[in-house]
Amino acid sequence: MRLTRIGAKGKPSYRVVVADSESPRDGKFLEILGNYDPNQNPASVILKEERVRQWLAKGAKPTLTVSQLLEKKGIRV
Repeated sequence: MRLTRIGAKGKPSYRVVVADSESPRDGKFLEILGNYDPNQNPASVILKEERVRQWLAKGAKPTLTVSQLLEKKGIRV
C-alpha cells in the first residue's frame, strides 16, 4: 500500500493504492483504496476500510506514511 500523487502543480492530492513493490510511484496499481488531501484543514483521509483490512490480511505492507494515515483512521497495522 502506498500513496500515488494526483492533483495540480503546487496543490498535491494523493490516492491510497495497492501496488506491486516494483511498480513506479505513479505507475500501475491493483486497486484504489482511498484518498488523502493534505491541503484541507485538517487533512482529509477517506478510505474503503473493509478493503484495507482485506489487503492487510492478505499480507500487503503499507509504507510509513500510509501506516500513519491508517492509525489516524483507527486501523491497526
